[in-house]
Amino acid sequence: MSDTILHGYWRSSASYRVRIALNVKQIDFAQVTHDLPAGDQRAPAYLAIAPHGLVPTLEHGGATYLESPAIIEWIDATWPEPPLLPAAAGDAAMVRAMAALIACDVHPLNNLRVLNRLRSQFDASNAQVKDWITHWIGEGLTALEQLIARHGGRFAFGDAITLADCYLVPQIYNAERYGVDLANFPRAHAAAEAARALPAVAAAHPEKQPDFQ
Repeated sequence: MSDTILHGYWRSSASYRVRIALNVKQIDFAQVTHDLPAGDQRAPAYLAIAPHGLVPTLEHGGATYLESPAIIEWIDATWPEPPLLPAAAGDAAMVRAMAALIACDVHPLNNLRVLNRLRSQFDASNAQVKDWITHWIGEGLTALEQLIARHGGRFAFGDAITLADCYLVPQIYNAERYGVDLANFPRAHAAAEAARALPAVAAAHPEKQPDFQ
């Protein structure tokens, strides 16, 4: 088995981000799946590795790394080529802001445990849950569209793939999955399409993972 082990799930957005980063860096890694709908992430053996009971978790060289933003930044620092952050501090801050807009403002609200809470505690119907999901995706993409208009090129920021694209591609996948009209977000959609055309990013697609169901 590879020295780098990614604990994840094929449809997990956060796992998808990390797979993109690992592939862009051409890092060989093994995958261990934890079926989120089945609750595998709460198994004692996994909680011993990741006390928060979430995916992804990355193991490398005897160390364990949690939370996709920290994991991806660690990957970028450990394998600096090709860089996922621009050299200029201001540009790097903007790329981090684009990523955080998704990681902090959209994804947590649509996390499986939040959706399950809506169903179990507030009797939300499937239609209401879908409306919740698409609302927050739309809010995030509306803001991101403006940032890409200011800073984008071929990709979300400029003409090289960055941290922002690692987050954007899975979010566009989720938008497509839930029927969000991407015609309202042409720049974000185009940037994601450019990234998805790269073999490294294409290989990270959920349906190409060994645990795809």
